[in-house]
Amino acid sequence: MATDFLTHGRILGGVIATPDLDLALSDYRDRLGLQLVGQGPVAQVLAESWGTPGVAGARSATLRPASGAHCFIRLVEQPLPPGFRPTRTFGWAAYEMTVQDVYGWPDRLAGSGFEIVGPPKPIEGLPYFVPMQVVGRGREMIYLNQVACDTPSSDLPMAQSPTDHIFIVILATPDREAAMRWYQRWLGLDAGGVYTLEYTMINKAFDLSAGTQSTISMLQKGRLPIIEVDGYPPAATERETNAGMLPPGNALVTLAVDSLDLGLPFIAPPTRHDGSLYGGRRSATVRGPAGELLELVEL
Repeated sequence: MATDFLTHGRILGGVIATPDLDLALSDYRDRLGLQLVGQGPVAQVLAESWGTPGVAGARSATLRPASGAHCFIRLVEQPLPPGFRPTRTFGWAAYEMTVQDVYGWPDRLAGSGFEIVGPPKPIEGLPYFVPMQVVGRGREMIYLNQVACDTPSSDLPMAQSPTDHIFIVILATPDREAAMRWYQRWLGLDAGGVYTLEYTMINKAFDLSAGTQSTISMLQKGRLPIIEVDGYPPAATERETNAGMLPPGNALVTLAVDSLDLGLPFIAPPTRHDGSLYGGRRSATVRGPAGELLELVEL
C-alpha cells in the first residue's frame, strides 16, 4: 500500500455496531467482498479509549477492501436499541464507499441483510458520482458510490476493487456552520464546497415534502475530501445510546492526524494499539460537536 495514502485527515475506518456479528460478516465479507483481516473480542483498553466500557470483550471483526487500501470497517456486536432509525439523529449518519459498477450492486445484494433504500441514481447538480444507499442489519447507512470524475475542489477516488475504501463520512448536525468551525479549528481541515439540494434520504426520514432542500458542506484537507456536514431539520434528535455502549449504527469514525498534540479533551489519554489499523501507533478518541465519536490515529 502506498504510504502517501496515510496523510493528515485520511479516513482510516468506520465502526459499525451490529446485533449479530456472524450475519453482518456474511454481508460485508461475502456480499460486499471485503476481506477479513482480524477477529476477536474488543480489548478493554480500546473500549475505554472510546468511552464505551460496555463493549469490552464484545465480539468484533475487522475488514478491509481487496484493493489493500489502509481503511477498515470494524463490526462490533452489541444489542440494537429498539426504535433506532437511521438518518433521524445527530452523529455519524453514513459511510460512503467508492465502488465499481454501482448499477450491478442491487442484484448482488439481493437476499442479503442490506436493504436498498436508494437505488443507483445520478443526483441533479452533482455529476461527479452515482450513489446508491443501503441500510445494514445494525441500521447503519452505507453509500455505495461509483466515481465519475473529480469535483472542481476535490479529488474523488476511482475504486480499485469491487468495493473499495470509505472516502467520505457524513455527519448529521444541529448546527452545520458550528461543526465546520470545530473541525477547522481543532483538526486544521479546510472548508470545501457548499451545496443546496433535494436530499432524498433526509426528506424520506423526516417525511418532508418532495422538493424540500437541505444544505450540506464539505470538509477536506487540500483536495482530499473527508467529511460531509449535513444540517438536519428541527425534528432531529440526539442518538439514544445504551450506557457504556457504542452509538447504534454508524458508531465511530477513525481519522489519521499528523500529531495528537492538539489540545483536544480526549476521553482517555492517548494509547498505542496493535493490529492492522493501528500498527502500534497512538490513538485517542474525542466527542465531536454533534456528539459523534471521533478516533484519531497519530501518524
